[in-house]
Amino acid sequence: METTSGITIVKQAVEKNDPSNYLEFLLLVLAGFIAGRVLKYFCEQAVKKTPLGQSSFHRAALELSARTVTFPMAVIGVCLGFQMLVENELYRDVTAVLVTIAVTYVLYQMVELLSHWMSRLTAKTETTLDDMVVPLVRKTLRVVIVIFGLVQIAQQLSDKPITSILTGLGVGGLAVALAAQDTIKNFFGSLVIFADHPFLLGDRIIVEGEDGTVEEVGMRSTRIRTLDGHLVTIPNGELANKLIRNVASRPFIKRVATIGLTYDTPPGKVERAIEIIKEELTRQSEKLHPDNPPRVFFTEFGSVSLNIQVIYWFAPPEYWSFLEFDQMFKLGVLRRFNEEKIEIAFPTQTVFLAGDPKRPLFMNPPV
Repeated sequence: METTSGITIVKQAVEKNDPSNYLEFLLLVLAGFIAGRVLKYFCEQAVKKTPLGQSSFHRAALELSARTVTFPMAVIGVCLGFQMLVENELYRDVTAVLVTIAVTYVLYQMVELLSHWMSRLTAKTETTLDDMVVPLVRKTLRVVIVIFGLVQIAQQLSDKPITSILTGLGVGGLAVALAAQDTIKNFFGSLVIFADHPFLLGDRIIVEGEDGTVEEVGMRSTRIRTLDGHLVTIPNGELANKLIRNVASRPFIKRVATIGLTYDTPPGKVERAIEIIKEELTRQSEKLHPDNPPRVFFTEFGSVSLNIQVIYWFAPPEYWSFLEFDQMFKLGVLRRFNEEKIEIAFPTQTVFLAGDPKRPLFMNPPV
């Protein structure tokens, strides 16, 4: 059986159509494009008239319409123009493909509106776990829409049932899965992160020496903004198997410090130094963790000093407030040590001179 090629169909259509039909076709296409531009203009004017901070969902819908409306209207003009020509199989296929592309494009853009609506809902909750889901849902929906659009186009062009196409995709998907093992690993790593939620958006975490704030958790990777401003991207497949230190979830900030006194400090002043340190910590006890009172002990005879160890737990764990508290504590201790004539040690070195009768270098051996 002889099949008719697409070129033959086009030649037959050109022979059967009147030249005026092609002029009407071009006018309809132009009309659709102009209509799209006009609608875009009105949507942009409506956006400008919408006050900022009010009707945010309505404003987002207008902005989305302004970005999207031109292409679908142009497709409508093309489809109407094809109706002016002699109908044949090729024109029907082209029209069906264009409509599918337009619908896929509109749905792809509408995901942004759904994402905006979900962001408004998650902003009302206290936890940021749902904020992590929004970008993942947005990307997943867009991938699904594109896949279904391609499947629909393949069905229209091949005239095969959807089941056979899905079967072919299943076989091809197996080959793609073998070639994209890392991508699949990262996708399942993102599912593990969402299920286990070791961190939330905005949390400060430390992963393999990278210290920063979580900005986004996607299907493939997680983005961390380090303290020095760099953006670090870590694949989720690796991140799910790494040791993650969530700094933001700590209930307090533990501070361990050593204050050394000179070796000529008498025991009474060492005890007085311990009392002063305790008093300075107690003076602002409301900023310390109630379940962990501060600890101050004379711990060791150091190489150059008598060491007093100070341990306290600052709460809530706000880093800048902790630095301010620690500064006030140190200044208070230093001021009172100066008043009490208690000297803080610094590294020293003792030199023994040869010939000093009080410190002989060699002891005489016993007779």
